Amino acid sequence: MINKRIAQLINYGITRGLIEPEDQYWARNGILSVLGLDSYQEPEELPEYEAPLEEILKDLLDDAEARGVISGGVTSRDLMDTKLMAFLTPRPSQVIEKFWDQYRISPQMATEWYYDFSRYTDYIRSYRVIKDMKWVAKTAYGDLDITINLSKPEKDPRAIAAAKLQKSVGYPKCLLCREAEGYVGRMDYPGRANHRIIPLKLNGENYFLQYSPYVYYNEHCIVLNEQHVPMKIDRATFQRLLDFVRQFPHYFLGSNADLPIVGGSILSHDHFQGGHYRFAMEKAPVERELVFPGFEDVQAGIVCWPMSVIRLRCADSGRIVQLADKILAA
Repeated sequence: MINKRIAQLINYGITRGLIEPEDQYWARNGILSVLGLDSYQEPEELPEYEAPLEEILKDLLDDAEARGVISGGVTSRDLMDTKLMAFLTPRPSQVIEKFWDQYRISPQMATEWYYDFSRYTDYIRSYRVIKDMKWVAKTAYGDLDITINLSKPEKDPRAIAAAKLQKSVGYPKCLLCREAEGYVGRMDYPGRANHRIIPLKLNGENYFLQYSPYVYYNEHCIVLNEQHVPMKIDRATFQRLLDFVRQFPHYFLGSNADLPIVGGSILSHDHFQGGHYRFAMEKAPVERELVFPGFEDVQAGIVCWPMSVIRLRCADSGRIVQLADKILAA
């Protein structure tokens, strides 16, 4: 059974275009090393149906746990299956080249390819994401999306106990740092051996595009600063946001506030979140138009929303940046 599962995993990588047939022996030997096996026998035949990736990995992990290679629990299992998938994941330079080849055809084609790639490598565990509960609630402010995320695993008591005994290393500095790409992980840091990021220039600065492994909405992406610097909302923030949507006009991009009371969970690393989706706030109407002296060319208004929202529209993105900066400073 284990030999069949290994063969199926290799075949999965080939059929998804993650590796070439010429890579199969290298990939197999790497998988054997992760599983703590030193031999392999080619199955006489494989089932005609293609087993789901979740099923293949589960059997391999169950066997490794039974042999004492891993301790068990969701954390150790996630670390191991990430190491297994690493041998089916192309090098960063190959992924970057493919992305920009697709981008030259169209930005949307590039992101669709990259999103599928992130699912195929199991960085986005699609079989967990489908467990999320989602529905739409009709309100006075439009149809609001409600999500209960069930794809992010609960803390494993065994992992918590093991992490307490682990020496603090401070590497990577946080979950968003670029050096996490390819990191095998540990009991207090998730495996990223199958993680690949795409370099971008925003307002002349180095940023990287990746997808969230937990997918709160369609093609939920994260754009992270090359440097581990704190979140900060300023004029440059607006320039970066508008530069991104210029390069990827089918996506939105937003920033969490840089305040703990309303900000995101990682305020220590400058980043944005976006995706291929339209939220209710974007579709909500303007309930009162505004005119800012000196900015009559910018269409402005207060949005019908339960919190304070000002919408700005202008063909000149530079003018939007100037007015947004003025409003921020007020």
